[in-house]
Amino acid sequence: MRNFLLSCLAVGALWTAATLGYGQTKQPVPKWPEHIQLVLDNTKPLKFDRGRRLPLYLWPAMNPGRLDEATAEVLVRELDRRGIGLICSWRPDEREQCLTECLPVARAQKKCGLRININANACLYSFFDNDKKTAHIDANGEPFRDKSFGKKNMGCPFAIEHRRKIIRERIEWYADAYAREGLTCDFVFADWEIDGPLEWNGAWEASKKCRRCRKNIPDIDSNFLQFQKVIRDLRSDIQNDVYAEPLLSRFPDVLVGNYALYPHDGFRYWYDYFEKYVPGQPAVVDQKAHYRHWANDFEATGYTFAMPTVYPWSWTWQWYDFEPGDYRWFYNMLKVAGNAGRHTPHNIPIISFVHWHTVMVGQKEDRAGVQQFSERNYQELLWHMLLRGHDTFFLWCAKRERVKEVQLLHPVWAAAQQYGEFLKNGVPICFDVPRQPGPVISGLRLGNRVLVRRTDFTDQTEPVEIKIGAATLTIPYEPGKCRIFSHE
Repeated sequence: MRNFLLSCLAVGALWTAATLGYGQTKQPVPKWPEHIQLVLDNTKPLKFDRGRRLPLYLWPAMNPGRLDEATAEVLVRELDRRGIGLICSWRPDEREQCLTECLPVARAQKKCGLRININANACLYSFFDNDKKTAHIDANGEPFRDKSFGKKNMGCPFAIEHRRKIIRERIEWYADAYAREGLTCDFVFADWEIDGPLEWNGAWEASKKCRRCRKNIPDIDSNFLQFQKVIRDLRSDIQNDVYAEPLLSRFPDVLVGNYALYPHDGFRYWYDYFEKYVPGQPAVVDQKAHYRHWANDFEATGYTFAMPTVYPWSWTWQWYDFEPGDYRWFYNMLKVAGNAGRHTPHNIPIISFVHWHTVMVGQKEDRAGVQQFSERNYQELLWHMLLRGHDTFFLWCAKRERVKEVQLLHPVWAAAQQYGEFLKNGVPICFDVPRQPGPVISGLRLGNRVLVRRTDFTDQTEPVEIKIGAATLTIPYEPGKCRIFSHE
């Protein structure tokens, strides 16, 4: 009997050893596309739990290609450990092939209890196609285009009604495909910009020469603000009709939005690469900057998240005379961020496009002498954005910029998660940006506690007092740190 028991134990030990050995055998790591591997190599798993807050979105963390469902789940989980949401793109001309790439990822995200993230941008282009039907019509009945937007020749905003059905069908096709699979769309974004009705550059002058525009826009010759309102109202209606409404009618909880669309104070503090100031248009002057009047175009879109664009455009450097030069970037970018933070309702998430490398735009003189925003103060800006109500970031960058951009952004995002309760429920204490370099303070108030960060642009190191309701807080000089204060 004793020998029998010993034999059983020996066999059991061998079986256990074999089982453990098999369980501990390293499974082959999937070979990810280069851009996905770059993200994994330059980020680390979060030290602090993200909870149910929005993930970080990165342009390189998109479109992993065709994966089976098990491999898709591995990638989705690995990125989620880093607080990053994987995105798949819808392509209108490769629908079935696109679904074979998107659906395994979407199923994995559903299985993991994560958001299903979509880039719908390609589906929205273009309203202004090459058909003469979308062109302006001059007094002699001849078609013409507005060529003031660079490579994109713009047409008549009142000649694209027939394009609505075509664009909307693309969104509906994909949305229905997801719904049939028992999947939702949880975050859908677009980068739709140089297309459809726009009022900048030479658009006003072109519309003045167009028979159709003159018929549809009262007082077009002398009233730019009236022209702008009509154009922006039409642009918002189009986005709601072909993009937001088809998604919201199927997925009521979807976060849907578009590049550069967010609530604001009636002015725009930045210019995109294809835009220029036209003398005579209403603007507020700040040194050499002209902040253009901006119509209320967010509400009518139906969008459920705000998407500010916070970039260091090269002409920003030329607008101001601040020293140190970093404050030229910081001042403008925080004005843009604060504009969105102040005016966006608390129930609408702010998902901000961010970028560190200087975006070289305009003419030679717009680029002359430009100094790169420092890494340290760019990261400080990201902190201040979070402490002024921004919920998460969306990194845009060129291929050659990916490594540095990810290396700068992710550590801030990861470190901020330790203040998750403030990020989720805190209320910003201020939005103003000092008109001269000095201490900049931002914070989130939660009950009788305030999470504060101070960044300095002079040699001043003395404490700074700020008012929080009836309380006065003394903020010490603590570079690179956040502090939590309590007040009565």
